[in-house]
Amino acid sequence: MSLPDSMPDATLGATRESRAVAAYLGLALGDALGATVEFMTPAEIRATHGVHQKIVGGGWLRLKAGQITDDTGMALALGEAILAEGGRVQAQAVAHAFDAWMRAKPVDIGHTVRRGLLHFRLTGQTQVPLDEHAAGNGAVMRVLPAILATLSADEDALRHACLTQAHITHHNPLSDAAMLCVARMVRRAIGGEDLPSLYAGEVVPFLQAHPVFVARKREENPSGYVVDTLRAVFQALFDNHDFETTLVDVVNRGGDADTTGAIAGMIAGAVYGEAALPAHWLRALDPVVRERCTAQAMALIGIHAA
Repeated sequence: MSLPDSMPDATLGATRESRAVAAYLGLALGDALGATVEFMTPAEIRATHGVHQKIVGGGWLRLKAGQITDDTGMALALGEAILAEGGRVQAQAVAHAFDAWMRAKPVDIGHTVRRGLLHFRLTGQTQVPLDEHAAGNGAVMRVLPAILATLSADEDALRHACLTQAHITHHNPLSDAAMLCVARMVRRAIGGEDLPSLYAGEVVPFLQAHPVFVARKREENPSGYVVDTLRAVFQALFDNHDFETTLVDVVNRGGDADTTGAIAGMIAGAVYGEAALPAHWLRALDPVVRERCTAQAMALIGIHAA
């Protein structure tokens, strides 16, 4: 991986609010960009799009241009539940919000998410059993509101909030570890830390503790397995030095491209700030989604500001 020696001037001047909004918009932009090429191989993407770099919709879900999928949809549901509880990540409230989101027939839903929400409907339990074979990326893609709601809290509060929302559908050691690593990276980036600092302070110890996430080659066609996901995200994040090229890199790897795009966009948005988001992508994003992401980000970071 090739880390930058310095960050762009606009990034250095970004405020905490700008980075929080950019993380949320980055999540939605990566989701909308990647959805077009989800489940395609890199070779299929090249044959169809050359380099896929425009938010145009389509794909296997036949989306409208700028439409988002379950990645952003679940994050928004989580954020609404947190705000309704005055800033608390309350398991029952979050589970009901996720269940209402599923009942509204979203355009897409992952198998592990569906199974977890059906478990909640049948049992009323807000934690699925530990499952060594369910290391999916669904808890990572939607975690941002839990991070934003605990920006001013301690590490234990961040961990509790993230795991509470995760275990409604995903309860797996690798999924938990990946989600917490991403959460700490986003939190530190919103606080102003740059890519080299995130790499040294979070990624290196994470890879030492969980060597399965170490990539031996370029990660292409990543599946929904959280190890594949994070390998692709880390490579794109640390091999590129701006928001746009990071997202173009990761989604052109194909596979679960809406989710790799969403997670990379969340982290990169926090790193680079709102001014770094491409204007042509923001114009293409569903305006209702754009407004909801922006408003929710500001509401969540404002919870404990007073």
